[in-house]
Amino acid sequence: MRAFAREVRIADHLRERLAELIRAEMRDPRIGMISVNDVRVSRDLSIADVYVSALDCKTTEGQRALEDVLNHAAGFLRTQIARGNTMRTTPKLRFHFDEVWARGAQLDALIDRAREADRARAGAQSDPQAEETP
Repeated sequence: MRAFAREVRIADHLRERLAELIRAEMRDPRIGMISVNDVRVSRDLSIADVYVSALDCKTTEGQRALEDVLNHAAGFLRTQIARGNTMRTTPKLRFHFDEVWARGAQLDALIDRAREADRARAGAQSDPQAEETP
């Protein structure tokens, strides 16, 4: 249980530090408003998978370009994290585009369509009964 708690603490620290570093230190114009959604650290603490999203990346090409830029800057970011870190080693960073916002919007649309279908079905069932009673 203790190892799990350490992995979580390290992942939370990396998420906060990376969000700060990307916002303050990255000067690449291809990087816009980025959100660091999640960090998952391997059991041996050697690799950290970083999941990011951006509002301005609508296409698959834009998402891949963002991943490429961040993975190219991973060494710089890792060095910056290591400077203020007391761990023996700093995990290698691997960036992935997190499509949680797109999936959330798709789910919202599906829920809205299901509600509308339920309302239409309920309205269709109540109309014939209303016509028969008068």
